[in-house]
Amino acid sequence: MVKTLYVGNLPWGTTEDELAEAFAPYAEVISCRIITDRETGRSRGFGFVEVKDEDAERAVSALNGTELGGRPIVVNEARPRPERY
Repeated sequence: MVKTLYVGNLPWGTTEDELAEAFAPYAEVISCRIITDRETGRSRGFGFVEVKDEDAERAVSALNGTELGGRPIVVNEARPRPERY
């Protein structure tokens, strides 16, 4: 199974490769994406990393509150997206 982790407070210049590299020592990264503004294409300061189910808890405890690019990042399990009508 796969778990999706939310990563917040990312520096604006963080790339998806840098984000994946930060998680690699703690979990097998399946995919990674940084959310960007539709109009400007600029990072919105958060993203999602998909990891193997068994690695998720270790990655959250190891990386939540650590610094990435000089900013303390927030890492937790992503909540399901609410339905839009």
